[in-house]
Amino acid sequence: MFVIGNFRFLKTCAIAFATQAAFATEGFCAEVKGERLFDVLGFPVTNSMFTTWVFAAAIILGFRLMIGREAKLVPGRGQMAVEAVISSLSGIFEPLMGKKAFRAAFPLLLGFFFFILIMNWSGLLPGVGSIGEEIVYTGQETPPEGFFPRETSGSAAGAAAAEFVKFVPFLRAANSDLNTTLALAMISFGAWIYFVLKYAGLKVFLHDTFGNKADPKEVALPIYFSLFAVFFAVGCIDIISIIMRLLSLSFRLFGNVFGGEVLLENMHSLAAELPSWISWVIPLPFYLLEILIGLIQAFLFTLLTAVYIGLLTNHEEE
Repeated sequence: MFVIGNFRFLKTCAIAFATQAAFATEGFCAEVKGERLFDVLGFPVTNSMFTTWVFAAAIILGFRLMIGREAKLVPGRGQMAVEAVISSLSGIFEPLMGKKAFRAAFPLLLGFFFFILIMNWSGLLPGVGSIGEEIVYTGQETPPEGFFPRETSGSAAGAAAAEFVKFVPFLRAANSDLNTTLALAMISFGAWIYFVLKYAGLKVFLHDTFGNKADPKEVALPIYFSLFAVFFAVGCIDIISIIMRLLSLSFRLFGNVFGGEVLLENMHSLAAELPSWISWVIPLPFYLLEILIGLIQAFLFTLLTAVYIGLLTNHEEE
């Protein structure tokens, strides 16, 4: 049964790879930022934002279908699967954060994990990043960023006229847009401030960051008082490292997802030059790798958020 299940999984992956390759369009290149699709009340909506809305609705609908209106005393398969994931994550995060902070922050951590996981995996679905519109630029001036030349037949004189094209997908992996990962990092940072102030307090934060941790009974008084300056300098460095969490969380997630998108694009370009019966094999290992990386990055982002909060709130019961 295990072998048959794996064969069906590989067969499904092969069909998805073939579909992605079939939809591949000339002039497509992974962009660091999302491409604008339309406006809502004067605000531009990019394809990564649109993908976020679509899959956020899918997450809500999926959980509703798996669990129903409310949790049942005798759970079905869907509820059992969700409860197994929640139980596993709670067993990891609760010792890191302390009971009080964990109970308050756990819904947010679950939201981070499932949202980032689905957004990471969304770029692997057929049609995401491969169905869209082709924008043509025929001006005489230098084309805008992202356009690529394509030779077309010229006028009656037979000259070749330069034509620039850009493919804009309707959907793209949301976490391959730096704006999305930076927004997630800002939410994580704001949650850290809220939970630390609520469950640890400003006094604990200031002492942990700038306070003198030496015991005056164990060191000489001149050394003890001189350590105030040392711990204050260390605290200033710690403040910089706390602020840098915004960059580390956002760029780590963005870099892994965007790099995977570029890698898969290159593998599809390489496979397109091979016979059809073998072309689907080339991207296969990299799709499986991206599935694993998507899971790891979702867990890592959530874990780091819990660790940052728990560094101060886990002392609440001591």
